[in-house]
Amino acid sequence: MPDERQLTVLCLASYYKGNDFLCACRDLGCKVLLLTQDRVKDSPWRHDCIDEFFSLPDLSDRQAVVNTVAWLARSREIDRIVPLDDYDVETAASLREHLRIPGMGDTTARYFRDKLAMRVQARDRYILVPPFAAVINHARLAEFMAAVPPPWVLKPRSEASATGIRRVQNADDLWPVLDELGDRQSYFVLEKYIPGDVYHVDAVIYEREILFAEAHKYGSPPLNVAHEGGIFTSTTLDRNSPDMQALKALHSEVLGALNFVRGVTHTEFIKSRDDGRFYFLETAARVGGANLMELIKASTGLNLWVEWAKIEIAGGEKPYELPPHRLDYGGIIISLARQEHPDTSSYDNPEIAWRLNQLHHAGLVVASPSHERVQELIASYVPRFQADFHTSLPPREKPSS
Repeated sequence: MPDERQLTVLCLASYYKGNDFLCACRDLGCKVLLLTQDRVKDSPWRHDCIDEFFSLPDLSDRQAVVNTVAWLARSREIDRIVPLDDYDVETAASLREHLRIPGMGDTTARYFRDKLAMRVQARDRYILVPPFAAVINHARLAEFMAAVPPPWVLKPRSEASATGIRRVQNADDLWPVLDELGDRQSYFVLEKYIPGDVYHVDAVIYEREILFAEAHKYGSPPLNVAHEGGIFTSTTLDRNSPDMQALKALHSEVLGALNFVRGVTHTEFIKSRDDGRFYFLETAARVGGANLMELIKASTGLNLWVEWAKIEIAGGEKPYELPPHRLDYGGIIISLARQEHPDTSSYDNPEIAWRLNQLHHAGLVVASPSHERVQELIASYVPRFQADFHTSLPPREKPSS
C-alpha cells in the first residue's frame, strides 16, 4: 500500500462514543467515515473530525450493514474497519472478512464477544474459569447442575457488562426461564456464581506484545451494582502488590490463548472469596466502558482511544511506540442521580481530575501519586454520594448508551 495514499477508516458505532478515536484518526491524516444508528445520529459527534457520516435504523441488522458498506466501498477504498462499541465487534469482523480488509476476523472476534467461546478457549489452554455449561443440550445442563452446586448465573453469550444476566438458585428455576427464552436459549451460557472481588485489566497491545496494562479493582462487582443498585467505583491496585503481579501474568496468558494481535482490551477477573484464586471472567477488544478511559487517562496521561487509533493506522505495517506516561493512581465513582443536573461543586479536593457530565448521573475521577490517598478519597465519597445523589432503577435488558 503506497505511503502517500490517504487511508480511509470506517468506524461503526451502535452507541454514542469514540469521538477521541475519530479525531485521532483525522489528526493522523486519515479520511474518517462513521456509520451509526438513527437513534444516536443526533448525538454530539465531532463532525469536524468526520469526513462522511451515515446512519442505519439498526446496526444489529448484519445483512443491511454489509450491503451498505459494500455499496460505500464501490466508490471508496476502505482500509480499516473499527468497531467503537462492543456490540459492533462481530459486525466489523464480518465486514473485514467479506471485503478482505486487514484486521481481526470472525473466529478471533468470537473470543472477544462470545462468552462461551472465550471460556472454552481459556479452559482448553488451562486458564482457570468458573465452571460453566453451554445452554444447548438439556441432559448436559442437568448433569452440570447436579455436579456443580448453586447458585448459578445465566449469561447472554454476546451482551456487554451485566446486561441480561440472571441469577439462578436451583434447577427448578432454570427450566421455566429456558422455556421463556425458546429459540434464544442457545445464545446463553450457565455458569457457577463465584462470590468475590472483581478486577479489570485494561491494556494496549501491538503485534502480540503487551505494552501497557493497568489493573484496577471494582468497589462492588458490576453484577451487584446492576442488579441491586449501588454506587460504581474502581481504583488502581497497588503496583507492588501480589494481586497486581498475578493479574498481569494471568492477563498475558488470556490474551495469548485468545490470539490477540493488536489494539486495546478490557478484561475482567474475579478473586474467589472461597479459595483466593483468580478466575477469568470475560474480555473485550475495545476501550472499557463506564468512563474507565477517563480513570486511566487521569492516572497515567494515556488516552486509550488515541492509542487505539494509532495502532489501527499502523496496522502491523509500521512501528508503534507507546508514549511516555505517568504511573500515578486513580479512582472513579459514578452513581445514578435523583437530580437531572447533579451539582458536584462541593467536592473540591485538588485530586479531582474529571467530572461526569450526563443527565441523572454524578461522577468523579481522582488521581494522585499516592495509592492510599486515592483509596481514602473514594471511600469518603461513597457515603456522600449515597446521601447527595444516589437513586436506583430496575436493571435494563439492554443498555441505552
